[in-house]
Amino acid sequence: MNLIALQIKTSEDFQKNLEHLKSLIQKCEENSIILAPEIALSGFCYDRMQEASDFSIKAIEELKSLAKNKTIALTFITKQNNAFYNTLHIFHNQEILHTQSKLKLFPLGNELEHFKAGNKEDIKILDINGLKVATLICFELRFPQLWEKVKGADVVLNPAMWGLKRKDHYETISKSLALVNQCFVIASNSADENMAKGSAIISPFGNVVKDDDKEIIKVSADLDEIKKVRKYINIGLDKNE
Repeated sequence: MNLIALQIKTSEDFQKNLEHLKSLIQKCEENSIILAPEIALSGFCYDRMQEASDFSIKAIEELKSLAKNKTIALTFITKQNNAFYNTLHIFHNQEILHTQSKLKLFPLGNELEHFKAGNKEDIKILDINGLKVATLICFELRFPQLWEKVKGADVVLNPAMWGLKRKDHYETISKSLALVNQCFVIASNSADENMAKGSAIISPFGNVVKDDDKEIIKVSADLDEIKKVRKYINIGLDKNE
């Protein structure tokens, strides 16, 4: 299983962002889980929310078609009942396997003024070809009560637009989640100039693969490592316990 974090810049041109994202996805091997940064196609374009949500409809269909023998995850600006959401979509077998909207909106980024919060019940563990996968979106990493929602997952995804001033926070918390949950973490952060980068694949034992100069960070993961760590450092996460 290939675990892939994309680390890309977001321009003001939505179509250009989509074409670049698609080109990177096409470069990724089959049997991969591919995660892109938070709202990578539009950024937090508060003066273009309707335009972004309309574009998301088109982008979702195009990305869904690429999810053949690949699992693709990223968030979009979406609109429902006259409210805007930051909504994760996971594409698998050319279908939308799961959606969840960001629950914990970041107050320093004015998200509370522009987005409606999602539902806590949507943060859950999914089965993807026998692999337990869950997602926390950016700021949600900071909430211990949400770690309980992903407890026992084999892979936790974190799409982010995490600021440069808090780079150490992002990298430390992401690694801590992998160690505490004894799982793989795919951390995909924006490469915009004011963003922290720090995208990484982190193993259950805390080994970190990252490169702030790359757009594609990839690990061919040995999923047996999850079982080994949970067996020899048993904190009750083993599914057989």
